[in-house]
Amino acid sequence: MSVQERKERERAGRERLIVATARELAEQQGWDAVTTRRLAERIEYSQPVLYSHFRGKREIIGAVALEGAAEMAVALRAAASTADGPRARVTALARAYLDFAERNPAVYDAIFQLDGGLPFADEDTPEPLKDAFAALLESLGEVAGDGVHPALFTEVFWAALHGLATLTRAGRLPPGDAERRVELLVARLAKA
Repeated sequence: MSVQERKERERAGRERLIVATARELAEQQGWDAVTTRRLAERIEYSQPVLYSHFRGKREIIGAVALEGAAEMAVALRAAASTADGPRARVTALARAYLDFAERNPAVYDAIFQLDGGLPFADEDTPEPLKDAFAALLESLGEVAGDGVHPALFTEVFWAALHGLATLTRAGRLPPGDAERRVELLVARLAKA
């Protein structure tokens, strides 16, 4: 292995460590607790080392968002692949989405709530974000209904899931009706 390859591998390892530590800290204490000073202390590198990887917290949030979007896409596809039939796939997809949001609140916030400097709904949207949307579209497109553009339907369904995730986490919806909400969403929107 060349010196250059070793340095690149070490750099990639430091970057993964920074992202993993930021994510862990955010999940434990919230994003306000994620500072370059605190990250530097936790990973035992100086702040200039962090700044050699990320220009600041915004870019770290963006890196966590991209990692989380990739994980979400995998979870959505896995859930949909185990279901039999279009309606069951959509139900499994909705549950997987809401479960991901509940299990990973700081990552979910990085993807959808915080400014990570990432463009959405744009030709410059990073691939992991496009892939997470594609994971929704793959199952939702088949239940959009006649004359309904599949991507537009997916946006509306996604917005409904996001609303459920956000309102549930904020304590604005009674927790006992979560499953009934998913069933109602699928029954009213999915035409399969």
